[in-house]
Amino acid sequence: MLPNGITRLPIQQWTNKHENFTHNLVQNASFKLRNPAGQTHKERYRKTTKNFQWLIQHALDNDIKLRAMGSGWSFTKVGVTEGGLVDTASLNFSFPLTDKYVSPNYANQTEDLYFIQCGTIINEINNRLDMKNPPRSIKASGASNGQTVAGALSTGTHGAAFKVGAIPDFVVGLHIVTGPNTHIWLERSSHPVASQEFIDWLGATLVSDDEVFNAALVSFGSFGFIHGVMIETEPQFLLTEHRVGTIAYDNKLKKAMTQLDFSDLQLPGTGQNGELYHFEVLFNVHKFEPNNPAKGAFLKYMFKKSVVPHPPILRDNSFTYGDDLLGIISTVLDKLPGSGLLIPAMVNSMFNLAFQPQNPIQGTIKEIFNYTKFRGKVASAAVGIDITDSPKAVELIVEVNKLKPFPGGLSLRYVKGTQATLGFTKFANTCVLEMDGVDGQKAREFYEAVWNKFEQEGIPYTLHWGKINFNLNENRVKNMYGAVNVQSWIDARNQLLSAPVLKVFENKFIEQCGLNKVLGAII
Repeated sequence: MLPNGITRLPIQQWTNKHENFTHNLVQNASFKLRNPAGQTHKERYRKTTKNFQWLIQHALDNDIKLRAMGSGWSFTKVGVTEGGLVDTASLNFSFPLTDKYVSPNYANQTEDLYFIQCGTIINEINNRLDMKNPPRSIKASGASNGQTVAGALSTGTHGAAFKVGAIPDFVVGLHIVTGPNTHIWLERSSHPVASQEFIDWLGATLVSDDEVFNAALVSFGSFGFIHGVMIETEPQFLLTEHRVGTIAYDNKLKKAMTQLDFSDLQLPGTGQNGELYHFEVLFNVHKFEPNNPAKGAFLKYMFKKSVVPHPPILRDNSFTYGDDLLGIISTVLDKLPGSGLLIPAMVNSMFNLAFQPQNPIQGTIKEIFNYTKFRGKVASAAVGIDITDSPKAVELIVEVNKLKPFPGGLSLRYVKGTQATLGFTKFANTCVLEMDGVDGQKAREFYEAVWNKFEQEGIPYTLHWGKINFNLNENRVKNMYGAVNVQSWIDARNQLLSAPVLKVFENKFIEQCGLNKVLGAII
């Protein structure tokens, strides 16, 4: 008989949101969690912690692997396992902290902190922070807001906030269920957050350690079940989004791309709506020519200022794909002889429709980064590089595209570097090369050619853990992050989980990356 709050999921296959893969699961090994009935949040939350522990014991007793299921956003099998999945979508309450739950040594203000259960999606967090008095905001967002908070931080979801960083970079505490009889509150010793009263509210054991915390931030579900997440928020702010196209790919743009010095671009809106917050450059790699404005770059950038009353956003949504169109195009491109000849014309048409200049719009993070509707099979790979390498990287991608035409486009987003040990935005100033398009063999061949070209040309790079990254292996991961950092991540995982529990949270993805090593239980 299952404990109250756990039901069995009768699934043996699971398909991700982007329809890139369907994964086989062990029969009767998947479950759904709900917060059991209780008089208080504390009582219900603690019962759910017990249910997470029951699931780990069940996995140990039955020799199965488990992994928490987020929103299914990832394009890869980073978040699945060769056992069962645990649906946490109903675990979605959250609350601000009061002074008694905050460490007396916390460096900021109590109102900055917000505690979130693992299954809460970013959209829900935005809505709840919007209703606070006064309203608050998360510090940065990915392009959409349908991911769960645990899934988003665990794969390094980012936006283009070049002074803020990715989602893991405003996470300051983690409640992790690490075994059938253990669960911890994990925070940095250099940035204490929770009081002993809050840790007692959880019933957890405190682990205060910078290295372990930084390792656990981006750990794709392999450090145990993340039950709760503490984030730092800020007062709500207003973003003014501009879209400009096209401008020449010239030394002025390269200066902005490599130095984040925008002075030569004379961006419309500068000085009117606060400081620059988000910077993004988009290229049609099929229509590219240096110093030619007609074949240059589209710009998308946002200014940030304190929130003021503003009208609702009215977007032009006339350009939408049918639900199955991308999947149909993918099949055609895979099977039609000579289909590579069709790709440039198709992408040119897409760019002409989708990336036209628009009048500036204003909104909060909740309003600007809205919930994405998926439309068929899409592909996305994201490569992290140092910003100083961004012009060379763009030019190499254009050259690769001549031999391996890509059914999509290229965007560059600029993100402040992360403290997460295996965060792919690892460069102090990271440029994320987003290559988004139609999924299929053509896209995969292009991605592989790009990675190979970067390695041949000696451009250091990382790959987004949650996007297409099929070339990752142990040697590449060590080359990307350094053997010392990889070992630190492995050591932290071994420190928090016993040897048998390590196996529960293993999957073929971390095995392929050489991250599943068992060094023996330390605690």
